[in-house]
Amino acid sequence: MIDIPGRQIRAVYNEHTIRVYQAYSDEIADAALARGTFTSPPFKMDRMTWIKPSFLWMMYRAGWGYKDAGQRRILAIDISCEGFQWALTHSCPSHPDPSMTKEEWDKLKAASPVRIQWDPERDLHLQPLAHRAIQIGISGEAVSLYVNQWIRKITDVTDVAHAICDLVKRNELDQALASLPVERSYDSVGSRTSQPS
Repeated sequence: MIDIPGRQIRAVYNEHTIRVYQAYSDEIADAALARGTFTSPPFKMDRMTWIKPSFLWMMYRAGWGYKDAGQRRILAIDISCEGFQWALTHSCPSHPDPSMTKEEWDKLKAASPVRIQWDPERDLHLQPLAHRAIQIGISGEAVSLYVNQWIRKITDVTDVAHAICDLVKRNELDQALASLPVERSYDSVGSRTSQPS
């Protein structure tokens, strides 16, 4: 059994790009796939948007694409490693350190267009595991960079999500595991940017 650190970025990546996941409505997904990046409207540039390298955490959040109409399309977004690193470098935790004053926290948030939090990773049944998966919330300048510079490719993986979900429902777990994206440890200074949530 592999001993996985409590907080470790795991993702599908190569030397140029790293894959993150988001779930959207048909309208946003169709526009993004047609253009190769997100289009405003319908995508809202002024809202924080969360990107997730963990496929199974995305499945938990979106219920395999069945949770609601706003998350029915699962998108795999390949972004530049440089952009991903920029996001980590310009981030702060999503919650203040207990030792911080309100003024210190407000100053840190104002200077950080990216939020980081670590939530329990999920198994095939979407139950929590002991180790955590990183969630990256981008806002302001980071959203503009994400949409206009970082994104290299967007792929609709909704059918893949549904197929794995069906395998899990039929208790064909070995096949379901074999169908998952292969996520490897991603060595980055960003893994030190947050406290446990």
